Amino acid sequence: LSATLLLCLCACTGGKNESETAQKEKLVIGSDIYAPYFYIDDNGDFTGIDVEIAHEACGRMNIQPVFKKIVWQNKDVYLENGEVDCLWGSFTINGREELYSWAGPYLKSRQVAVVRADSDIYRLSDLSGKRIAVQDGSKPEELFLNNKLPQISGLENIYSLPSVDTVFAALRKGYVDACAGHEAAYRELIKNSGGEYRVLEEPLLQADLGVAFYRESASPIKAELTKVLKEMGADGTIEKIISPYGLDGSGLTGE
Repeated sequence: LSATLLLCLCACTGGKNESETAQKEKLVIGSDIYAPYFYIDDNGDFTGIDVEIAHEACGRMNIQPVFKKIVWQNKDVYLENGEVDCLWGSFTINGREELYSWAGPYLKSRQVAVVRADSDIYRLSDLSGKRIAVQDGSKPEELFLNNKLPQISGLENIYSLPSVDTVFAALRKGYVDACAGHEAAYRELIKNSGGEYRVLEEPLLQADLGVAFYRESASPIKAELTKVLKEMGADGTIEKIISPYGLDGSGLTGE
């Protein structure tokens, strides 16, 4: 009888834990592949700066992060349809403040132009009359298409390509004179390319990174996430996460 009671108690306890796990709130996070912020490792698991920050932040909020690879050009559709709860993958707040409801900022990132090492392009003004590749739907695309960089008097062509890998490939193969995007992402590509390239010292933009929710979202997670990200910046957690990726505290938002 004692053994039977013990088995029943163990079964009940196990059932409660499973129930609690099943009821744990989930946060579905969407991003495209954008190393070192969001990518898939050799084991097929999502990893990167933003993935690690999300794991830590969600752990502190007792919610479960669920990562989903999306087509970045369709990011707004994913949000509106509820297929993802937020966009979290090196996403720039600047100029998009009213398009989404934001948590953060939690990091700073420089948007830069990259050229081959033997290029005669050294300043943004040298891009005038040149061909440049950018990712479709990215901040650099917006800056170039809307002539928001007064240093550049005009470009020969702007090529909007589906991913950062294809953008960099266009530069590597000589189809364009330069490409542009988040500095950390391009330094990662340069490191793994085997070729010689230069990042222009003059940035396109010093950007704040945040977590974007649907603009009409009333989710209480946003405010809590902003608070937790601020705490993670203050207690050194974010700096500890970004350091192995070659970034330092200058990438923090100062919170």
